[in-house]
Amino acid sequence: QVQLVESGGGLVQAGGSLRLSCAASGRSFSSYAMGWFRQAPGKEREFVAAIAWSGGSTSYADSVKGRFTISRDNAKNTLYLQMNSLKPEDTAIYYCTAGGYYTGSHYSLGVNDYWGQGTQVTVSS
Repeated sequence: QVQLVESGGGLVQAGGSLRLSCAASGRSFSSYAMGWFRQAPGKEREFVAAIAWSGGSTSYADSVKGRFTISRDNAKNTLYLQMNSLKPEDTAIYYCTAGGYYTGSHYSLGVNDYWGQGTQVTVSS
């Protein structure tokens, strides 16, 4: 079992930055691919970014490429998402994930993989 707890969300003006963290507990954190998803009001949950277990490979949704950076510190069991140049359309609940299938260009999760409870990010115009 892996437990995931996100933090770092909040209210920021357009053009600003936030850094999300996801603290993981449980076994085998460093063996899992990890990712971030988000869900805006009235919309389906969507992929944001993913990172391989080693941190050596990352991938991003086109909508955040060049503005967001995913990283991980396996010694601290923590996943990060640095978000710069934020836009109102980035407003959503952001979820941390662990497990799944990651090829370097594709990341998908199964029913037995792990999700955090989410953290709200609100970007004002």
